Amino acid sequence: MLINPANPKTADATVKALEDAAPSLGVQLLYFKASTAAEIDLAFAAMLDAKADALFIGPDGYFASRGSQLATLAARDRMPTRDAAVAGVLMSYGTSVPEVFRQAAIYSGSILKGAKPADLPVLQSTKFEFILNLQTARSLGIDIPATLLARADEVIE
Repeated sequence: MLINPANPKTADATVKALEDAAPSLGVQLLYFKASTAAEIDLAFAAMLDAKADALFIGPDGYFASRGSQLATLAARDRMPTRDAAVAGVLMSYGTSVPEVFRQAAIYSGSILKGAKPADLPVLQSTKFEFILNLQTARSLGIDIPATLLARADEVIE
C-alpha cells in the first residue's frame, strides 16, 4: 500500500479500511510512504526489495497528479496496481471520478443557494468503475479471461 503521509486523515482512513478487509481477503499488507516524486521512486525500490505482489495506491490528490510516474514504475516493475488504467497500468477499480465531481458540484450549488455546509449529508461513493488496459496486459504477457473482460466497465485496447 502506497500512502501519502502529508495527507494523514486520508492515509489513516485508507489504512484502517484495508486493515479491516485484509484478513477476509487473505492478504498481508506492507506500507510504503511517499509525498514527493523522489520518495515515490524510493518506495518502488522498497517494494521490489520486499517482493510485493501487487500495489494499492491510496486515494490522494498528489498521487493522482503523479499518475504517469506511477504507471511507468508499475509497468517497469511488472507491479499490478489499482490506479488509473488510462495512464498505462493493468487495471483500475475505484470510485467514479466524474461522479465525485458531480456530487461536489451539487454540494457547491446547495451552498451557493444558502445551505449550511454542516447541514449537508456526508456522502459515500456508490458508483465504482472497473477498467482494464489490454495494451498493458499484452506487454506483461497476461491473458485476461473473457469473463473478466465482460465485467469491465471500460476496456482500453
